[in-house]
Amino acid sequence: MTEAAGEPSSPKIKHDWYQTDAQVIVTILLKNAPSDKVKVHYGNRSVSVSSAIPNSESEYSLELELAHEIVPSMCTHVVTPSKIEVKLRKKEGIRWTLLEGEGNEEKVKAIPQAVIDASGPQQPPKLFRKDWDKIEKDIKKMEEEEKPEGDAALNALFQKIYGEGSDEVRRAMNKSFVESGGTVLSTNWNQVSKEKVDVKPPDGLEFKKWEN
Repeated sequence: MTEAAGEPSSPKIKHDWYQTDAQVIVTILLKNAPSDKVKVHYGNRSVSVSSAIPNSESEYSLELELAHEIVPSMCTHVVTPSKIEVKLRKKEGIRWTLLEGEGNEEKVKAIPQAVIDASGPQQPPKLFRKDWDKIEKDIKKMEEEEKPEGDAALNALFQKIYGEGSDEVRRAMNKSFVESGGTVLSTNWNQVSKEKVDVKPPDGLEFKKWEN
């Protein structure tokens, strides 16, 4: 780092720097610098800053020989009550290891072609995809393997018979179920078609007809 040069009695003013992918920012810790008297000149590989120092007859001056090239037309500076901030636009997207002198070029984003070639063709990342067809088949298989019990099993059986039966079977089931008050379910149309189906409640139970 370079400190300001002025008269021996003038205060020492420090500067520091940091960088982004596109810029190098130099911060000069000069408080209350008069913005109309701050002058900054940019070269392809240099920058000079001068400013009057408040409450002093001295002048602050900073000359930097930069480690890498910049784009003068895209450089700017900002004066605030606490500092002067100089923003230098990098000519190349490289990370500076030094502000001044001969800096080593260190690419920020570029990958050497040799590394790309050595790694072979790039394979797209493998995506985890669910086999929905297989899942659907598994669910159907599980449903088929589930064995209903009790009334559920009986209802399933009746539904299967009704769904797969002939028109006569369906008529027989409907007639016997309705006429018997739900106590008889017959599939023999020849039998139930001849006469009304009587109510036959289970043993030990008595059938009662509800009246409104």
